[in-house]
Amino acid sequence: MADSKALRHIYIVGAQNTGKTTLVNALEAAFAKNTSEIQPRVIKEVARNVLIKHKFTAEDIKISPSRAFQLQELILKAQFDAERGVLEREGWFISDRSAIDPIVYARKYVTEEASIQLRQSPEWLQLKERMKDSVVIVCQAGADWLLDDGIRLMPENREAWIQFDRLFCSCLDELGLGYKVVPCTLTDIDKRVEFVLDRWRSGGKQERTQWLWD
Repeated sequence: MADSKALRHIYIVGAQNTGKTTLVNALEAAFAKNTSEIQPRVIKEVARNVLIKHKFTAEDIKISPSRAFQLQELILKAQFDAERGVLEREGWFISDRSAIDPIVYARKYVTEEASIQLRQSPEWLQLKERMKDSVVIVCQAGADWLLDDGIRLMPENREAWIQFDRLFCSCLDELGLGYKVVPCTLTDIDKRVEFVLDRWRSGGKQERTQWLWD
């Protein structure tokens, strides 16, 4: 059995409604069936709890840049705390979203300067180094999964959804973080799980992936 410290963490990221949480849950179930593997801890989406705890709404992000920035700061710190909690117990994790999320949202809904400010925070500098040594998976937008749950901020239309997907990838590129894209055409959950596990088991350095929209 491998040492948990040697296992690469897995981050599942991307735009809204791209099957991230479904994929994380399926990965958790897949590892649970394989008792020879050191079991990962799962970091659930921290943004949802921050929204509820601090009484933010989706509209706050659209109409109040100051509130939107405050929210992204809180989400970044919550992600930092969640990861630290796992590492203090010498475990490894699968994370539903990542610290790149608040940086992307700050760029889109606040300003580029706000995104830069987050990238200069001590939390991000640590989180970025961890992501470099991990498996980062982007769930591509485009499948017919858009569903408004009344909590998260929804794209205005399909084109806006795809543009936000591209923004995630461009931010990862700019920050020098390797990633692989689960194409939206790969909808079978078992095949999506195998896609991730193949990258996780390979142990090789990740490379940026060209957008499938190009």
